[in-house]
Amino acid sequence: MNFDSYIDQIKDQIIKSTQEIVRIPSIKKDALPGKPFGPGVHDALEYMLGLGQLMGFNTKSIDGYIGYVEFGEGTELVAMLAHLDIVPEGTGWTYPPYAAEIHDGKIFGRGTIDDKGPAIAALYAMKAIKNSGIKLGKRVRLILGLDEESGWDCINRYKQTEEIPHYAFTPDADYPVIHAEKGIVNYKFYKEFKQTNPAFNIIKINGGNRANMVPDFCEAEIEVQTSILQSFSRNLKKQIELKQFDIELAVEGKTVLLKSHGKSSHGSTPHKGINAISQLMVILHECMKAENAEHSFIKFYNDCIGIETNGESIDCAMEDDISGELTFNIGLINVDQNNGEAITNIRYPVTAKEEDIKHKIEEAIENYGINIKRIDHQGALFVPKDHPLVQKLMAVYRDVTGDLREPLAIGGGTYARAFDNAVAFGAQFPGEPELAHEKDEYIAIDSLIKNTKIFARAVYELAK
Repeated sequence: MNFDSYIDQIKDQIIKSTQEIVRIPSIKKDALPGKPFGPGVHDALEYMLGLGQLMGFNTKSIDGYIGYVEFGEGTELVAMLAHLDIVPEGTGWTYPPYAAEIHDGKIFGRGTIDDKGPAIAALYAMKAIKNSGIKLGKRVRLILGLDEESGWDCINRYKQTEEIPHYAFTPDADYPVIHAEKGIVNYKFYKEFKQTNPAFNIIKINGGNRANMVPDFCEAEIEVQTSILQSFSRNLKKQIELKQFDIELAVEGKTVLLKSHGKSSHGSTPHKGINAISQLMVILHECMKAENAEHSFIKFYNDCIGIETNGESIDCAMEDDISGELTFNIGLINVDQNNGEAITNIRYPVTAKEEDIKHKIEEAIENYGINIKRIDHQGALFVPKDHPLVQKLMAVYRDVTGDLREPLAIGGGTYARAFDNAVAFGAQFPGEPELAHEKDEYIAIDSLIKNTKIFARAVYELAK
C-alpha cells in the first residue's frame, strides 16, 4: 500500500509539529505531583497526546510515566515505541538547541533525531493510514516513553499494567533493521581517601552530564604547594601542548585551575568523541608523577582507563562476530578532598555475560583499592535475521529505498529490548552523520518525510 501522496500533502504539518515539540526542553528533572520526570518531559507528552487527539486517535497517560496514541480494531496489537525525553544540550551549538531553526533543509535542535522527529513521523504515519480508510486486522499503538535516556522507569511502568504488543519496532537507531543490540551496563568506581600528601589538595574535579554521553567538559581546581607550583604549572602547559589537548590553564595564587574541552558523542560510540574527563586525568597524573606525588584515584584512572574506549587496560576488552567489540566510556566524574567516583557506560557483545565483565574488572582494579558498584544493566538483544518481523521490515525498507544491505548490530540500547518480537528500525539512514547526544543535532526534512512514508508502510504490513 502506498501512502506517499498523502504524506507529501501534509509535509508542512509534519515539519511544524517537529519544530513545536523540539522547542520543549524535555530533560528529566526532579519529580512533581503527576509529573514523575519533571515538567519539561510532562509537557512533551501532553503535546503528543493532544496532537493525537486532534487526529481522532485514542490516547492515554499512565500516571505521567508514559503514554500512548492508538487506533484500529482487533485482538492483537502492533506498536511503535518512541521516547520524548532528551539528554542535556551541552555546549558549542551553532544554532540554539531549542529553537528548532531550519537551515539548509535541516531542523536543528536537541532531540530532532533522538527521538522527537521520529516520534512525530510515527504519529503522522498513523494519520496517513487512518486517512486512507483501510481496515487493519490489528490495533496500532504509538507508545511514548519519558525516561529512556536515564533509567527506563517509564517502560517498566507500562509493562506492569498495559498490553504487550504482538510485534513492535522503535525508530530510535539506524536503517535497515537492527537485529542485535549489545548489552549495556553502568558501573560506579569509587574510593574514600584522606589527603596525606601536602603537595596537592584536590578541591574538585567535576565533569560530564550523563553516563551515556562522551563528556565534552571537565574542570579541576587544585591547591598546590608553593615550592612546586611553578614547576607543576610549567609541566602542565608542556604536556597539554605535547598531547595537543584542548585544556585551559590558569593559576590564581596557590590554586591551579584546569578546564578540559572535548567533543560530545553517544556513549555507544565513544571513539567518535573526545573525552574531556580522560584528557584531564591523564594530564594530571603525568604532572603529579613528575613531582613524586601521585594521587591514588588519578593514578587508577590513568593506569586502568586512560584515553582508551575499548576497556583494554581494565581487562574487559572483547568482541564477537555478531556485534563487534566492547566499548567503554567514562561519562561522569566527581573528586574532592575525601572521595572520588567515576561512572562508566559499557556496551558489551551479545555473546558475552555481564558477570564475567565485572569479575575481570574487579581483578584489574584490586591493587588500587577501588570499589565497583553496578548501577544498572540491560541485557543484550538478538533477533535472528530470518524472524518474520525482521523479514517484513526489511522488505519495506528495500522496497522504498532500493538498498539491499543486511540487518545490523549496534552498541546503542533501544526500547526494542523491552519486549519479545521487537527490533529497532530507523530513523537514521545510511551515510547520515551520527548526531544523537552531540551538538548541532538535526534531522533532514527529506529524511523526516521519508521516515513517515516508511513507518506507514511498515505498520500496514504488520497490521493488515
